[in-house]
Parts: sequence; structure tokens; C-alpha cells
Amino acid sequence: MATKAEPVINDNDWLISAPGVLMASLLFAASLTPSLIPREAAMQGVLAGLSATLGYAIGALAMWLWRIMLLPEPGERLAPYVRWPLFAISLAVCMLSLWYAADWQNATRAVMDLPPVPTAHPLTVSTTAFLVFGFLWLAGSAFLFVTRRAGRALARILPGRTGPVMGILVAVALSWALIDGVLIRNFMEAADASFEAADLLIDAETSAPDDPMMTGSSASLVRWEQLGANGRDFIASMPSRNEITEFSGDAAMRPIRVYVGRRSARTARARAKLALAETIRVGGFDREVLVITTPVGTGWMDPGSHDALDFMFGGNATQVAVQYSYLISYLSILTHVDYGFDQARALFDVFYAYWTTLPEDDRPRLYVHGLSQGALNSQATLPFLDTLGDPPNGALWAGSPFLSPLWARIRDDRNPESPAWRPRYGNGSLVRVTNQDNVLDEADAPWGPVRFVFLHYGSDPIVVFDFATIWRAPDWLSEPRAPDVAPQMRWYPAVTAFQIGLDMLAALNVEGYGHYYVAEDYIDAWAALADPPGWTEARADQLKAIFERRPPSFTLFKK
Repeated sequence: MATKAEPVINDNDWLISAPGVLMASLLFAASLTPSLIPREAAMQGVLAGLSATLGYAIGALAMWLWRIMLLPEPGERLAPYVRWPLFAISLAVCMLSLWYAADWQNATRAVMDLPPVPTAHPLTVSTTAFLVFGFLWLAGSAFLFVTRRAGRALARILPGRTGPVMGILVAVALSWALIDGVLIRNFMEAADASFEAADLLIDAETSAPDDPMMTGSSASLVRWEQLGANGRDFIASMPSRNEITEFSGDAAMRPIRVYVGRRSARTARARAKLALAETIRVGGFDREVLVITTPVGTGWMDPGSHDALDFMFGGNATQVAVQYSYLISYLSILTHVDYGFDQARALFDVFYAYWTTLPEDDRPRLYVHGLSQGALNSQATLPFLDTLGDPPNGALWAGSPFLSPLWARIRDDRNPESPAWRPRYGNGSLVRVTNQDNVLDEADAPWGPVRFVFLHYGSDPIVVFDFATIWRAPDWLSEPRAPDVAPQMRWYPAVTAFQIGLDMLAALNVEGYGHYYVAEDYIDAWAALADPPGWTEARADQLKAIFERRPPSFTLFKK
């Protein structure tokens, strides 16, 4: 006969946990402190609600462990004298943190020259946080209900604590089936369908080029409708010869841009070969520079970078890219990260193999470029050792995600006197890192034959995130800090990692900060990397003024 066991989760667990509420208030307060990216009040409230939920879970779990270890607890008479003061302290912590919430948020906004938040900010934050916390608390209560019911039913037929433990496993299995099988899967399917439909949409104002020497024309090897929405934008929105001539003062060439959409061929290598054939057809190897770009997840190409390059070289440049996904970067990484790796590897291998067959004195300089996920894919697949005999001329990587292998090595093995947000690596003859303050001319040695330039903002959460932030303070919070990181920002266990994780979703909110890289900084990076002919500080200032008058890059991005 099965013996009756003390339940793993008992009726007392349904009471609101005072230690849980106290820990929830502390993490709630910590979540309101300054972070990397300014947040709208609703988003800040979501973070605060998630942090409070995590705090409650930690406090309640600690109390549960205390109880099952049979450690002393206040009796029924003393319990209210312990619980209610804890509730009062928790309420005071929440009220005090909301009092300072606007000042903390304004500290982040101040380093980015943004106006202060409205007076209703704390009210919106607290309301949103309460709703998020309440929803998650109810979900947790439902989990405990299922666990208790299943545990008691199984305790009748299983010995000892086996039944209650099996009840927990049953509740976990049911919860995971609901989250993964219903919520996540349906979300991913809806997102996939939505982004695919957006990629297929052809803007009535964007027509196929008439020039037969342009990709997507009637003479092109790549069909216009197969380029994808972002590929068509990349081809159609490039600077005209007249625009470039007006800047350069000399007769400019029409830039060459080659783009192959994901639907243009079935495999990554087939798309790469198609891009090579199209580049040869339009004379792309006859230009001064050839840039192989790995785009972001959707296939988007940042005009702040690519248009600037065309201006800087008087149109004497070829830029090539191949689409590997139509999902935004974080969904692309979560679902099919291998697609990006395969395409970046195939594109470089195919072009490099052809480029090395050309006479060294009669071929373009070869550069690699990538932004965000494009930087990750490019760094992860560039065959450094295989190219030592005849290396490409260099690379420009902007906003490298924290998972990027080369960026992680440079950051972690940096010269000790340099900060993590702008590391100096070796003598600077191969690798240099810059941000909004151009420091690419600062190095212990002159440039070597190959140049790698990293453009990273100190406030970019996609660059600086580290899972270790959960339990230790990150190096980039040490002094000296990046100029776009608030001096008031502090590290809190678990909470800061939550903050930076949510910052990733808002990383494109502020032009010139976070993950929103701008032409002004691309211009300095390209100048240091590729030495445009006749380039001077005056020409750089003139070009930056042109881009200041242009619409922001993400206005051009067809969402």
C-alpha cells in the first residue's frame, strides 16, 4: 500500500508570499534604473512587470525551500507581525522607485540629447507593470493548481513523494506543450507568413530599371520580382550619377549594384553563382572597389552605408549582396541561423575564387561588409586561413551581435588599458574599433595590407550583451564609460540582463545611438578602411552635410 507523503506543494503555497512580494519590489525598483536605450513608458512597464515576477518567484521559491527543509517559521500568532511589515516595506520600495522613475529614465535620455519624459510616465509604468505581473502571477497560480491536483491524484497510487514529484513533471509538460506547441509555434507561423507577404509586395512606385546594365532589368540574369522588397529598394534607390557628380565635382560613374533574392535560386551556392554571373555581366570587376555585403535578416541594405560608399568613390564601386531570409534578424537567428551562415560562406567563396584568378594589378580591391546579423554571418564564415596567400583588402562590420566570434575575441583579448566598449587590439595594424567619436587614426602602428574596422556604439545592447551579466557586472559599465551610456546606470543581478534584453527590442529607437548606425559614422569608417581617392576632412564634412539633409535610413526601409 502506498504511504501517505507530505505534499511537495501544499495549501500554504496558495497564500501570497511575503518574501516573494519583498523580492518582487526590489527587482521592480532595480528595473526602473537607467539602462542603455530610452524606453517608452509601456515598454518600461513590461520590463518592470517581468522583473517583479522574477523577484516574486525567487522569494517564493526561497520560502518553499525553507519550509521543506523544516526550518523554523513564525507561528500563527507571530506570522501577521512578520508578513504585514514586509508588505509595507515592499509598498514603500515601489512608491519610492516610481518617484525616481522619471529621473532615471531622463538620465538615459540626457546622454542622447532627448527631451525628458512626460509627467504621466510613472503612472503608465506602474499600471502596465501591475497588469503584466498580475497576468503572470495568475499563470503561475494555474501551474500550482495543476501541480497540486496531479500530485494528489498520483499520490494515491505511487509511494512516498513520487506522486507529488510526478505531479510537478506533469504540470511542466502541460505548460511546455501550451507554450511551445500553441503560443510560440503559432507566433512563428504568423510572423513567417507576414514577413513573406511583405517581401513579395512590389511597390507601385518602384519599377524595374530600363538600363540593361542594371540588375532586375529585362536583360538581367535576375528577375525583378524575385529580388524581394528590400532588394528592389537597394537597386532602385541608389544615388544617381548626377547626384554623385554634384558632390564630387567631376563626372561620376553610375554605381553598380547586384542583388539576388532568396527566390532567385534554390540553394545558397546557386544564388552565389547567379550573383557572380550577374556581376561579370554588368562589369562589376572593372570598378575600383568591390564590396561583398551580407545583409540583415530581412535582406535590408542600409543606405547610410551603401549610398555613402557610392558618393565617396564617385560611383566607381560595385556592391553585391544575396538575401538569405525575409524574417527580421532575431527571428531569423531563432529559426534558421544556418541559412545566413550558408549564404555568407557561399557568396564569399564563389567571389573570392573568381577574384583570385584576375591579375593583381587589374582587379578591384575586395572588401567584406555586414551590419548586425550580416556582421555575425560574415565573421563566422570568413575563411581567414584559406585567404592568407591572397587576402581580401579588408572588412567593415557594424553592430556586430555579441555572438559574433571575431568581435568576441577582440573584446576579450583587448589591450588591458582599453575599454570593453571600444577595445584596442594588438598594435592596431590589422584591427581598429570606433564609435560616434572617430578614433580610427589612433593606433601604435600604421595600417597593414589588410584592414578590419568595427563600428560599434557603446549603447548598442545587441553588441554589449553577455549572458554572464545575469550574475556579474559587465566590463563596459566600468570607468571610463562610453559617452552614450548614462553615468547613473548600475548593475543589478538578473535585472540588468533583463534590461539589456528588452533594450534589444528598442535598439533602433534613437538615430545615431543603440543599434541605429548612421551615415556620418559610416563615412569615417569607410574612409579609414578603403582610402577613397582625394579624400579629405573637408570632403567628409561636405558628404556628412548631404546625408544630414536626407531622410533617416529607416524611413527608407519598407517595413
